Formats: sequence, C-alpha cells, structure tokens
Amino acid sequence: MAHSNQARKRARQSETRRVRHKSVRNEIKTLTKSLVEKVQAKDAEAARALFRQVVSKLDKAARTNVFHRNAVARQKSRAAVLVNSLGAAGA
Repeated sequence: MAHSNQARKRARQSETRRVRHKSVRNEIKTLTKSLVEKVQAKDAEAARALFRQVVSKLDKAARTNVFHRNAVARQKSRAAVLVNSLGAAGA
C-alpha cells in the first residue's frame, strides 16, 4: 500500500481510470471478435460496416489514452488486412 499522500492519490486515480477504461476495452474486443466472425462467414458488406465502427472506436480510444496510438495503429492494420482479404476472395 502507498505511504505518501501523493502515492495514495495516484493509486486512487489509477483505479478510477482502470474502471472507466475497462468498458471501452471490452467493447472494442467484442466488436473485433464480431468482425472476425463476419469475415469468416464471408459477409463482406457487414464486415465493412463493422470495420468502420471498430476503427472509429479505436481512434477514440487512442485520443482518450485508453490505448497507445501505436497499439491502435496495429489493431486497425490487422482489421484492415482481414476485411481486405474478403475483397480479394470475393473478386
């Protein structure tokens, strides 16, 4: 347990942020899993719509410091590769 007042306050702030960010992280994780399911089901239109939603949520999470911007960039890139694989397979 923290001893100084500063460390106690830091611990309170960290816990508040952790709780606040948890719902955002879970929502993004759920959307990403849904995106993977749509791609596996070869539902291109639904996957593209979901992709836009995932990217939007990720960008907002990066702006509010829920995730690091490089982590967001990596996740967006992987999602784009998934969605684009559908386009190549469908063409």
